[in-house]
Amino acid sequence: MNKRLLLIVIYLAFISLGLPDSLLGAAWPTMFQHLAVPIHYAGFISMIVAAGTVISSLLSAGLIRKFGTAAITTTSVLMTAMALLGFSYSHQFIFLCLLAVPLGLGAGCIDAALNNYVALHYDAKHMNWLHCFWGIGAAIGPLLMSKYLVMGESWAKGYNTVAWIQISIAVILFISFPLWINNNSKDEHASGGKTSVKTLIAIPGLKQMLIIFFCYCTIEATFGLWGASYLVFVRGFEPAEAAKYVSFYYLGITLGRFFSGFISSRVNNLQMVYFGQGIIILSIIILMLPFRVTLFPGFFLIGLGCAPIFPALLHETPRNFGEQYSQSIMGMQMASAYVGITLMPFLFGKLASCFSYSSLIWFIAVVLFLKIFLNYGVNQKVAMRKKLLSTHD
Repeated sequence: MNKRLLLIVIYLAFISLGLPDSLLGAAWPTMFQHLAVPIHYAGFISMIVAAGTVISSLLSAGLIRKFGTAAITTTSVLMTAMALLGFSYSHQFIFLCLLAVPLGLGAGCIDAALNNYVALHYDAKHMNWLHCFWGIGAAIGPLLMSKYLVMGESWAKGYNTVAWIQISIAVILFISFPLWINNNSKDEHASGGKTSVKTLIAIPGLKQMLIIFFCYCTIEATFGLWGASYLVFVRGFEPAEAAKYVSFYYLGITLGRFFSGFISSRVNNLQMVYFGQGIIILSIIILMLPFRVTLFPGFFLIGLGCAPIFPALLHETPRNFGEQYSQSIMGMQMASAYVGITLMPFLFGKLASCFSYSSLIWFIAVVLFLKIFLNYGVNQKVAMRKKLLSTHD
């Protein structure tokens, strides 16, 4: 019973992780005018947030060993809540950049800690549902922002509402401390033992896997941040309408992960990844069509295709690289993922400001095919390593 209650708390924590992730992209077509800055400046904020997440992901194993998962999770949620509250009262770009630091730092540890916990102790379906709840948070963000924009309210109102939701979740996490204490098993801490980076990097396939996480999060974050701008500046949408389409993208991720939880009991993680990549290819073709009516299914399908990839890759971590290394490797994978989130939306923003936001779809396509190529290579290396181990046994 306590284990089930703990799982519900973990799901709530992932809602809090998703809430801030989609707000900036949905609000930015309005924000940049209010702040009187160039449109590509959204990349600076995104880059700072992601840089903070990279740092905290790399430090996560040590912090979790020292303070425990419950304390790190609660502190992380509270940090993001305070940063978002600051966003809602800040009307100068420099203050948003400063607040982006705790916003990023608050996300990294919770991501690495909870992903590793679920990968070690729960079935693949729970990893999909975990990230489904991230998608719920990510879908709620643009919907709230769109509601306030339609009502003529400022973008700051949307940030303020999300901040108070985060504070409420932090309170629930604090109340749940006894559940974490009773269920925080020793093997979870053992999996986060100190291991040199040199030893980890030498594991076959890990270097390529880090690039795969970089590529996947480049796709998810770049489309999430610039999808609304693409609709406004290329397809002629109003900002409030474009924000709704971004919510459809995150809704696709959410529903995809919900149903992936059921499918994963019959289909293995590698097949889930291939299935998701195929749907993204289909969505790219649809978005390239010159029809306004195809944009809704295109946005929804690209989210649906993204849905199973990240959870499946994460859930394979202990099986690909060993349970004894999983917490450290999980932190490295999350760091690599957030390096992609840090650099690539910013670089695309610069690229689009020089050329056109119509290049968004081609950009996504190129990164996707690089990921597919690397994924195939990693699967071959992992299979070979497992074959050698079984031969020695």
